Amino acid sequence: MGIIMERKLSEEERYIQAKKKVENIKGFYGNLVSYILVNAILVFINLYTSPQYLWFFWPMLWWGVGVVFHGLKVFEVFPGMGKDWEERKIQEFMEKEKENKNKWQ
Repeated sequence: MGIIMERKLSEEERYIQAKKKVENIKGFYGNLVSYILVNAILVFINLYTSPQYLWFFWPMLWWGVGVVFHGLKVFEVFPGMGKDWEERKIQEFMEKEKENKNKWQ
């Protein structure tokens, strides 16, 4: 029965991880849509009010950099810094804490 419970937990954990990935992807697409809509409005405002000075490039550039990094993280383009890395670091810190606690007892 213990093996069945472990299998069920691992399936549940995989479901939770998959659900979290889907939520992260939805968040990225929400960010991307906001980026496109807001910057389209900024371009219109800029061209309508002061076409001699094109300032809309600055928010578009810096927000765009943020959108790119958000996408790289969500789609795990650099897997070395993804969830697996986070889990390894968490386990490493937990082990160090356990060793330090055992030293002082």
